[in-house]
Amino acid sequence: MQIKFVRGPTSPNVIMNLADIVYLPSDPTAYRPAIGLIGCGAITEEHLTAYRDADYNVVALCDIDRAAAQARREAFFPEATVTASAEELLAMPEIEVVDIATHVAVRPPLVEAALRADKHVLSQKPFVLDLAEGNRLSALADASKRKLAVNQNGRWAPHFCFMRRAIAHGVLGKVQSVQMAVHWDHNWIAGTEFDRMRHVILFDFAIHWFDILGCFLGDHTPQWVTASCTHAAGQRARPPLLAQASVEYESAQAQLFFNGNTVTGQSDTTTIVGTEGTFKSTGPDLGKQTLTLFRKGKSEKINLAGSWFPGGFHGTMGELLSAIEVGRTSEISAANNLQSLALCFAAVESAEQGRAVVPGSVTELTDSTS
Repeated sequence: MQIKFVRGPTSPNVIMNLADIVYLPSDPTAYRPAIGLIGCGAITEEHLTAYRDADYNVVALCDIDRAAAQARREAFFPEATVTASAEELLAMPEIEVVDIATHVAVRPPLVEAALRADKHVLSQKPFVLDLAEGNRLSALADASKRKLAVNQNGRWAPHFCFMRRAIAHGVLGKVQSVQMAVHWDHNWIAGTEFDRMRHVILFDFAIHWFDILGCFLGDHTPQWVTASCTHAAGQRARPPLLAQASVEYESAQAQLFFNGNTVTGQSDTTTIVGTEGTFKSTGPDLGKQTLTLFRKGKSEKINLAGSWFPGGFHGTMGELLSAIEVGRTSEISAANNLQSLALCFAAVESAEQGRAVVPGSVTELTDSTS
């Protein structure tokens, strides 16, 4: 299966006022459907915090561990129905939107069941392990006239969202290069389900960065990807916590670096260079960022509000609900996400094989590579 990389819209000639850039999560005008959540693991604390703060209508919580769903109800939505059966939740006629937050290996059948039950779906990331399966689910959503979106919440991290919106409006001109480096401690996965993922960094974690590359470089076509990973000295987690990837485009380059074994001196940096300006965002972690725009011989600090956690989860659900309300394609549609996964899969394959890989040529991850 070949993934078609769709170019983004050409940047307009007129650069908008920076103060007019909308980067915080937004809500539909009036649409407030009943929402059900399937999977009540640790990350859903962020989902439900965002939904509660946005006054969304969560009416049912499901987990095979009923106690987990019960705990989420007590903490966030005390009137919600609790069940250990996804089938029971999907049979509730009042529910229009389902947030599916299970692990990726068991998620696709739940997504399909939700679509066949006439529900709109927000799927946790990474979306699928097989691009063909993702394409099939996307086609099923279209045929069912339902929306299927992927929870790429990093798009609503304030610094990422501001930069991608500004780039879309031509603030940097033509983007030439993107360089991102993340130094943090990912050893918390030791002993969890994530500790069994061979490529937990390049796949489960870095999918956010491969996805945001598609936003920053939407008018470029990726040519090939090279990547590598290795174990860091002293790390406690089982999978390699050091990883890097380079993406070659027609007239641009991108570099990603990850050190998930940074115990002290943690940092997260992004530099985007365009023909008309440069963005630099730096901070001690993903949530605290200082963003500066360099343009026309001057520098301007951008004061940002909001946060990735839990704000990014407000962003993704708000985007899906807004798309449903007006009947448009969601910018986080499953079809759009397959392009991000194609980059990610190519990086994993490159790390495994030690060679450059063309995005779209690797269509699935196996148990040994995911």
